[in-house]
Amino acid sequence: MPCRAVFLDRDGVINKVIYRDGMPTSPRNIGEFEFEAGVEEALKRLRSAGFKLFVVTNQPELARGLLTNEALRLMTDRIVNTLKIDEVRICPHDNDDGCRCRKPRPGMLVELAHRYDLSLKESYIVGDTWKDSWAGSSAGCKSIMLDRPYNLEDPADCRVPDLSSAVDLICAVSGESS
Repeated sequence: MPCRAVFLDRDGVINKVIYRDGMPTSPRNIGEFEFEAGVEEALKRLRSAGFKLFVVTNQPELARGLLTNEALRLMTDRIVNTLKIDEVRICPHDNDDGCRCRKPRPGMLVELAHRYDLSLKESYIVGDTWKDSWAGSSAGCKSIMLDRPYNLEDPADCRVPDLSSAVDLICAVSGESS
């Protein structure tokens, strides 16, 4: 029987974004990498409710030469070791590379669904930009947008203030106690 999953964007969901020239961007080194408040407890609740957990993240700063493979590995290791994520999937490509995995395309979600026997229609994506909600919709998932000052116009199936509220919603809709 297929499993349910929650796909989580990284920057702005798992960890805090870094503002450069007034724009939200990814951390470029482990010193800039800081988990969002409450993320560990929120993900424990999802795991207890029976969801597989995946991080799906675009990291174009790798292709742009602004992020090293070593820095990305250190941040990914911290996520996996601290949060007990089933898998972190990273798209290292830039906007013009035309890859299938770069959100808003659903490639990462579809590949994970095949690998882990996931029911996409019973799964969710939690993100902070339109690219996350579009990827989720294209894959057949329900999308939840975390309110951020930079995404007020972005579409999603639901909007909530933070990850804990997203978990409350997912557990309520799924009939799970939180």
